[in-house]
Amino acid sequence: MPTSPNPALDIEGVQWRPISARLIPVRQISVAIFLGLPGLVTIWPAVVVGSAMWILPAVLLALTAWLLWLIPRQVRSIGYAELEDDLLVRRGVMFRSLVVVPYGRMQYVDVEAGPIARRMKIAAVQLHTASAGSDASIPGLGEDEAARLRDQLTARGEARLAGL
Repeated sequence: MPTSPNPALDIEGVQWRPISARLIPVRQISVAIFLGLPGLVTIWPAVVVGSAMWILPAVLLALTAWLLWLIPRQVRSIGYAELEDDLLVRRGVMFRSLVVVPYGRMQYVDVEAGPIARRMKIAAVQLHTASAGSDASIPGLGEDEAARLRDQLTARGEARLAGL
């Protein structure tokens, strides 16, 4: 179902770059470990005790199934664009957001990858600014793209900062 254009969130002429689809299984594995496994483990006490004990595994497994369905849509909604003076990061299907980070306001850039992400050869780039409210992250970038973006953003940030 296409969304209606929103002038606050849709910028005409911007070439959005998608993130890697390898983020989908990374997030799904995390959900399966932290919600699905406890849901399965709580089935045995529910069998032994019975009655109202079935609520906990049912809720955990239903939440797991819903998140496993939702994660691909969430990941496909994430994108970024490098403009001349700003980095744009968008995300969200139902609750959409657009973060604009001016290169001159960046203080430093982090690249992070947990154990599952490293196995899938992806990383997240985290931008930090003087204002905590304007920090932005781009998850699910290939390792090479994360390194390129880190170097590019650092160089652009230093160039803009030197001009102040």
